[in-house]
Amino acid sequence: MHKRTFIKILQGGLILFLSIVIVACDSPSSNIPPLTTPPANVKIANPIVQNVTEWDEYTGHIESTNSVDIRARVSGYLQSVNFKAGSKVKKGDLLFEIDPKPFSAQLQYAQAELDRAKAKRDLAKNDLDRAEHLFKEKAISAEEYDARSKGARETLAGVESAQANLETAKLNLEYTRIRAPIDGRIGRELITAGNLVSGGGVEPTLLTFIVSTDPVYVYVDVDEQLALKYRRQVMGANKKSAVIEQISAQLALSDDIGFPYKGIIDYSSPRADIKTGTVSMRGVFANVGDLLSPGYFARLRVQASLPYSALLLPDRAIATDQSKHFVWVMTQEQKVEYRSIELGAHIGTSRVISSGLKPEEWVVIEGLAKLMPSRSVNPERIKLVAEKGAM
Repeated sequence: MHKRTFIKILQGGLILFLSIVIVACDSPSSNIPPLTTPPANVKIANPIVQNVTEWDEYTGHIESTNSVDIRARVSGYLQSVNFKAGSKVKKGDLLFEIDPKPFSAQLQYAQAELDRAKAKRDLAKNDLDRAEHLFKEKAISAEEYDARSKGARETLAGVESAQANLETAKLNLEYTRIRAPIDGRIGRELITAGNLVSGGGVEPTLLTFIVSTDPVYVYVDVDEQLALKYRRQVMGANKKSAVIEQISAQLALSDDIGFPYKGIIDYSSPRADIKTGTVSMRGVFANVGDLLSPGYFARLRVQASLPYSALLLPDRAIATDQSKHFVWVMTQEQKVEYRSIELGAHIGTSRVISSGLKPEEWVVIEGLAKLMPSRSVNPERIKLVAEKGAM
C-alpha cells in the first residue's frame, strides 16, 4: 500500500473515533443514577436542664487542729511507758513515769525546811512581842528593838522561801508522771524504759507526740483572682464583710471517687504571698472514721458560685474548631447545622452551655465524626442522665 494512502486511512479512523466519543459525551445520562450520601446514623438528645453549683478544685494537705510534742520536764531515769504506740489517748492519761524517788526525797527535805523556817518565825515573833513590851517600859534600847523587828521580818521571808521550795519540789514530783495534754492519737515511744532523760534546759528529751484527729484542717493555696471571686461571693451573700469564712467545701483522698467529706472554709490568710500571688485558705472537716490523717495529700473543692439553673451537655457532644466550640443541632428537616456555643464550668462529666443553645433543641451526642453542615441524619433519640452531686 502506498504510504499516502495509509496515512489517509489512519486519519479517517481517528476522525471516526473522535466523533463516536463526542456523540457519547453529548448523549443523555438519565440512565446513570446520581451519587448520593446516605443519612448518618446519630444519637441525639435535649440538653440537661439542672440546678448546679460551680466548684473549684485544689490539691492540699491535711493537718491536725492540735499537735503536741511530749517532752520530759525533769531529768531522771525513765521508769515505765504506759501506752500502746499509735493508740488513741484522752487528756490526762498517764503516758510515762520517771523514777520518783529522788524527787520524793527533795519534797521531804523541802517540807522539813519549811517546818524549820516556821519554827524560827514563831520564835522571832515571840521575841518581838517581848521586845515591844520592854521597849514601852524603856527597858531596852531602840537599837535592840529594831534588830528584833528586822529578825522577825527575816524569818517571815524565810518561811515564804521555804514554801516556794516546797511547791517546786511538789511540781517536780508531779512532773515525773507525764500525762497527755490533749485528746488524740499518740505516736510511738522515742525513748524506752531504763534510759536517762533530760528535763528543762535548752533541749529537753523528746519522748513522743500526739496529734488530734477530729476535726482536721486542710490547707490549700489559692491564686489572687480566685480569692477575690470568693470574697465577692461572700460580700454578695451577707453584704457586710468580704472575709472568707463559712464557704462550703468538699474533700477527697487520693483513692476516693467523688468528694465524700463535707466541710467548710473557716479561714483565709489576711495577707497574700507577694512572691507567688497566692492566698492560703483552710478547710475544716469532721473525721469520724479517723481516715483523714495529718500529712496526707487531699483534693479540696471550694464552692465557687451560688446554685443556678443551667443547660448541660456531655463532653463527647462538644467539638472544637480552632479556638471555638460548637455542637451539631438537628433541624426539622432532619439535617444538622453548625452551632457555635460558649462553655461554662465543668459539672461532673458535662459542661455548662452558657450561650448558643436552647433547652428544646436536639443535639447530636454520638456520631459526630462524619457530619457536615446540611447533611441528613438518621437520628436515635436518647435521654441524658442528670449529673450527680451537681449541687
